[in-house]
Amino acid sequence: MSSNMTLRQIYPAIEAYDTGFLKVSDLHNIYYEQTGNPSGKPAVFIHGGPGLSIGPRDRRFFDPAVYRIVTYDQRGAGKSTPPAELKDNTTWHLVEDIEKLRVFLGIDKWACVFGGSWGSTLSLTYAEHHPDRVGSLIVRGIFLLRKVEFDWYYEGKGANMVYADHWEDFIAPIPESERGSMIDAYYKHLTGTDRQKQIECAKAWSLWETRTSRMNPGLINEENVAHCEQVDWLQYSRIECHYYANKGFFSSDEYILDNVDKIRHIPATIIQGRYDMVCPLATAWQLHKRWPEAEYQVVPDAGHSSKEDGIAALLVEATDKYGQL
Repeated sequence: MSSNMTLRQIYPAIEAYDTGFLKVSDLHNIYYEQTGNPSGKPAVFIHGGPGLSIGPRDRRFFDPAVYRIVTYDQRGAGKSTPPAELKDNTTWHLVEDIEKLRVFLGIDKWACVFGGSWGSTLSLTYAEHHPDRVGSLIVRGIFLLRKVEFDWYYEGKGANMVYADHWEDFIAPIPESERGSMIDAYYKHLTGTDRQKQIECAKAWSLWETRTSRMNPGLINEENVAHCEQVDWLQYSRIECHYYANKGFFSSDEYILDNVDKIRHIPATIIQGRYDMVCPLATAWQLHKRWPEAEYQVVPDAGHSSKEDGIAALLVEATDKYGQL
């Protein structure tokens, strides 16, 4: 895709026709929204993080005349309660929450499962466990929670060479004696009792991802950076670091790749920014090699964010295509 081509735009803003909470355990309640056509093809948008949340823009990747669009906040994230709760919060709980939401909403099968970054991880894992409930998959900014990916982004073995200045801000809250494992050190402080240290680490963790998520740093404005100071970023960083410190709760480092044969029959599109520093292209390429049937699209002038024009355009093209199946 050339940057001088006319790019497909996301759909206009639209309000949800239904919102609510689903009790998924004695402890957790997840918040959900439904938008678009109540009689349309059911699609579920799976947000990133872990620990981030849904927003009005997420529903705009889908044609509201075609799709019944379901968006929701994962356990402890966004409006789900209790906020930032780590107990009973694992990948396997989240996989079954998607099933509980599907059943609760009276949906037999998702016409489309859509996720980026951590959302791609959870989408793929859900599909591998419930392939008969997935009509198509759209995954972006592929993240498989492998050691090589953590090392690249969080342990000073790749992304720090590109963003050396921002890396210094990332490691600053962590004492030098604890920097042998940045993820473990952050987890210690984000789950500790020192509130000031929690906030300091939450801000640094969030700033690192914010500053490195787009190819064009000019798109990262002061409003984005200031947002990292808000308390909801403690919610995000605690949950995200919890998952990373526990290796995604997977039984092996290449769990998703080793189980991809279970989903190779599902129509799918993999979309990846060439200059993604958060989830490098090598991971998407390795997934594609294991899954050659999936459509594989690289955006040559994009990084990680779905807000980058080329990535957004391909995401909409993909939902349009699967909306016709």
